[in-house]
Amino acid sequence: MKKYIKRICISCLALIIMMMGIQVDASAASPETTGAVKNEYTYEEAVFISGKPVVFTGTSKNVKITEKESKGKITETFNMKLTSSSGDTLSRTVSYESDVVDHTTIGQKTANGVVKKYSEKIVIAGVTYTLADFQFSQGTVTDNRAASDYYSGNVISRKTYTSSGKKNQPTKTITIETDSRHVGYENFWGATETQITEMVISNSDGTTGHVKNRLSTSKSRVLNYEDNPADLSSFDGGYAVVSEKDVLSEYTYNLGSGSTGTLDLNTEYMPTIERLIIPKFRDISNHYAKDGIEKLYSLGIYEDASNFFSPNTPMKRADFTIAIGKAVDLRVMEEKKSKKPTTSIFKDVKRTMKDYAYIESAVKKGIIKGVTPDYFKPDNPITRAQAAAIFVRALGLENKAPNPGYVTKFTDDAQIPDYARDGIYIVNELGLMTGDPVTGRFNPNQSLTRAQASVVLERFLNYLENDLKQNHRDDVLFFD
Repeated sequence: MKKYIKRICISCLALIIMMMGIQVDASAASPETTGAVKNEYTYEEAVFISGKPVVFTGTSKNVKITEKESKGKITETFNMKLTSSSGDTLSRTVSYESDVVDHTTIGQKTANGVVKKYSEKIVIAGVTYTLADFQFSQGTVTDNRAASDYYSGNVISRKTYTSSGKKNQPTKTITIETDSRHVGYENFWGATETQITEMVISNSDGTTGHVKNRLSTSKSRVLNYEDNPADLSSFDGGYAVVSEKDVLSEYTYNLGSGSTGTLDLNTEYMPTIERLIIPKFRDISNHYAKDGIEKLYSLGIYEDASNFFSPNTPMKRADFTIAIGKAVDLRVMEEKKSKKPTTSIFKDVKRTMKDYAYIESAVKKGIIKGVTPDYFKPDNPITRAQAAAIFVRALGLENKAPNPGYVTKFTDDAQIPDYARDGIYIVNELGLMTGDPVTGRFNPNQSLTRAQASVVLERFLNYLENDLKQNHRDDVLFFD
């Protein structure tokens, strides 16, 4: 696994992805449990049916994977013809169908699938293994939160093969039973899915083999600062986003033939690079929050037209809400043309204001509330308590707080508003916001400056990429 030094993993420019129309939908994870790795061109998987590991490979010319969605059903079809370095062959055609149910009122989706069609023939060292029966069942649940979708699922299957070799050799039966579970997340800034699969290979002669596969696919974006080598240029440098994707697969096997060992298959996709706009603020050159401010501006989360950022002025509730909305790519609905004017959700926020849709979406998704049911107070400063509550609601992690009635570790616990108690507890646990190290106070009612807000927003983005990736890849792979 690559280690990136002095790089900050976050995502690419929001506007670029909006224009591409990429949508996040993790409701149906891949039904395959072979441990295969692939990129844009190559495909590899290991097969253990013969009593030893055989690696089969193919390219995009002979591996076709399609997905169709219609009327709540997702159909995935895998057609492939693979070969090994020894001339062995594998041909497979499998079609899976999943029923996807959208539980809109609770923000969840379920996908339950079966196999519809199958055929498979493997030829290894002159012995042909033909798939005679395939039983398969899959279930996945997705929790759609504002900042990220989280999903988990299971696959169980049983494949029965018959084998035939030279003349006068009896036909043998091999059964491969699979129990697999997967967990993942997908958001505007990255995605990781990790799958742990256990296989039991039962041979007709009474011998049994075991294979365990750990597979993880991850997408990440790395933000690099690129110096401008020309001293007389109008700018010193700017940010570039490198988008990367890799696949890691490890097989551990103990087969009935006595063969044991570990086999690794890894691959990477071709990275892509995008240059971002150049911040030119004149009042943050020596400011502690300079890096965070410039990154957020380059990513399009801030859109200040002025050359002055005013880092020490209070961050307004409207500006913070819009920044959160852009940071997590809130789906904003286009205004429908109507002769009748549509009323704003708040009396003090006009629908004509720039980026009003982000405020409306944030309210409808439960990320933020008005100061009262009728008034948002857009120009009021955002407080530390309000920011903490917003972060945790966006992540959908309110349920990670202790049972009601708990006391936080902060010395000013009594001043924490009830609505923000869970949020403050969780952001401190996640390292997104901390208290004063000297006094032990959280200062929940203190306003955030624009610089302070930028620092915690940058931490929030890093959490969406780095922390979630580590939790869904490293913690699952190495502590399973």
